Amino acid sequence: MWDERYATDDYVYGTEPNGFLAANVARLPRGDVLCLAEGEGRNAVWLARQGFRVTAVDASAVGLAKAQRLAEKNQVHVETVHADLAHYDLGSARWDAIVSIFCHLPPPLRARVHASIAEALKPGGVFLLEAYTPAQLRHGTGGPPVPDLMMTLDGLRSELPGLSFQYGIELERDIHEGRFHHGRGAVVQVIATRLPQAQDRAR
Repeated sequence: MWDERYATDDYVYGTEPNGFLAANVARLPRGDVLCLAEGEGRNAVWLARQGFRVTAVDASAVGLAKAQRLAEKNQVHVETVHADLAHYDLGSARWDAIVSIFCHLPPPLRARVHASIAEALKPGGVFLLEAYTPAQLRHGTGGPPVPDLMMTLDGLRSELPGLSFQYGIELERDIHEGRFHHGRGAVVQVIATRLPQAQDRAR
């Protein structure tokens, strides 16, 4: 599906960063950032332009090829990894920040990926997410047409153990990010920090 969607000359989600990410980039620690399901690279390239070291992982080779072209056009480097998140190891204390923008996964896989976020972040690392909620189905302006693939704030709180939520909200906002995310949208937004490990708290 994704190779097919990305097999066009234009960038179907645009080339500008997600609005929530751009508005909150100052809350991300400087260093290594992992972008989940990054597709055509708009967020990864923008983060690289801000001085972050960025790795973009996606299951679509077509999307990642476009991400590399966008990086070259902007004269920045983005490491791209062609991998399904079902088989991708996020690592341990590897990332200063992890970014998830409209990364809608089947519930069992989503729970597994989210459960690994805290371990993958360095102590004090930040997880930033924006996703559609089930209320998005009445708008029809983007996202999957299946409620199980949507997210809620309560669900994310339970799926993200080891993270301290600094910001979490469900709201409606206007989204104009390419032709597949265009119009009023119902979203959940999260910024959360990895809690110190028990041994760190004891020092």
